[in-house]
Amino acid sequence: MNPEVSLNTPKALQLLLFVDERSRSQEQTQQVESYLQTLKEDYPFELQIIEVKERPDLVEHFRLVANPSLVKLFPEPRQVLVGSSLVAQLRRLWQQWKEEAQRQQEVLEKGLSQPDNAHDVENGKNGNGYSPDNIYLTEEIFRLKKENQELREQLQFKDQVVAMLAHDLRSPLTAASIAVETLELAQNQPDSEKASELMGQLYKQARTQFRVMNRMITDILQTAKGASSLNLKLQNVHLPDLCEDIFQQFTESLTTKALNFEKDVPQDIPPVYADAELIRQVLTNLIENAIKYTPEQGTLSVSVLHRTTQKVQISVSDTGPGIPEEQQEQIFDGHFRLKRDEAKEGYGIGLSLCRQIIQAHYGQIWVDSVPNFGSSFHFTLPVYR
Repeated sequence: MNPEVSLNTPKALQLLLFVDERSRSQEQTQQVESYLQTLKEDYPFELQIIEVKERPDLVEHFRLVANPSLVKLFPEPRQVLVGSSLVAQLRRLWQQWKEEAQRQQEVLEKGLSQPDNAHDVENGKNGNGYSPDNIYLTEEIFRLKKENQELREQLQFKDQVVAMLAHDLRSPLTAASIAVETLELAQNQPDSEKASELMGQLYKQARTQFRVMNRMITDILQTAKGASSLNLKLQNVHLPDLCEDIFQQFTESLTTKALNFEKDVPQDIPPVYADAELIRQVLTNLIENAIKYTPEQGTLSVSVLHRTTQKVQISVSDTGPGIPEEQQEQIFDGHFRLKRDEAKEGYGIGLSLCRQIIQAHYGQIWVDSVPNFGSSFHFTLPVYR
């Protein structure tokens, strides 16, 4: 939610309800909203619901100390209600507020002035120093500061991506170049079964490295465009076939680290409605990360679960170092990298792209992780109907 607080024109009764997403306050917030809806039948008023994390400037302006909080802006005097008994406080104050609003409305409509604050009323200002214009200016300053910070972060991220991409492309490019040069030398050797086998391995190595480079560049471009430009090609996708095809790509990587690979992909899992190539990208990215962080002889597992009649859940788990709880949401932000990864290859946008793809499929993606015990990444896809 991104509320626009526009209070330049005084209404008969103006209220702001400040809420947050904490589970322990949602039930109380719903009760307050429901009660306010019943009050609208008694007397009309303007209500704006504001998420505290999106408008810290207003939280500070009204000096709020708890949520949910209800602020009566107009008519004066301004009042702030907080605590676990908001509905009870509303019941007690509602008649008084309504009468104050009716009197104020009469004053505004008839052009009458009140003895102590006529100038303030005309200018939309109460005795406590509230001014709609001041709120508007505060909002604009906050918005501009936020946009400026976002632009700075984007420019910094762009510089990081360019540097990391140049570094990361060097490894597969070098490997592919060596493979091609070796192929040229092998062509001059006498034909033999051993030479043919070597050439086959080199071709495979070159193709693999070119595929790695292509995926890196694709990830960069798609992340830059955003989820709205993914251009989904939705179809009936049979996950067991798709998974098996993806698993074959990692046979060599799994063997190199001697990883125990567990897979639980039932053949009778219902088909999903998805873009097969984009889901391939998501699974490939998650499995690559799992292999990257799982120590030698560790365990990597992939499972598919028919979670509900409408959703299928895919999970990729590892026995790596895990992710701190306070950073488990941040890792899906394209501008964020764990401190431990700053010296590693990778440009930190893979999980951001995964989230964009899954959200474009109206699914969810999240991680369960315990530091030093590994991580499990889960995402859901809609069942094909």
